[in-house]
Amino acid sequence: MADISLEQAKAVVSAAIEKSQSINVKMDIAVVDAGANLKAFARMDDAWLGSIDIAIKKARTARFFNMNTGDIGGLSQPGGALYNIEHSNNGLITFPGGVPLKNANGDIIGAVGVSGSTVEDDHTVASHAAATVG
Repeated sequence: MADISLEQAKAVVSAAIEKSQSINVKMDIAVVDAGANLKAFARMDDAWLGSIDIAIKKARTARFFNMNTGDIGGLSQPGGALYNIEHSNNGLITFPGGVPLKNANGDIIGAVGVSGSTVEDDHTVASHAAATVG
């Protein structure tokens, strides 16, 4: 199984921090490896404490299901195919801000989770950071 290296994980965190600064938000950023284990984490100065757990859970959720957390959110609404899925796996996050990470071959090697602003900002930062992996 392909896995993210520590160097790649640090680069994802750095890219997320740079993007966060460019849009003037303070984020918590988590990167998990292919097994959904925490590989790298950063809490920007003054980022919300409550977003630490959310960022980690967004990253884990994106890796567990190999899709953006916002996409899972669409499927987990009342009447949806995945309704109540957020109660599984010791808690998942099903709103935007978690994105799988792929290597140059398209293999999923981990995921990034970002939390600390609106879900739109969270997704923007996570998507930007994910796009830097190659």
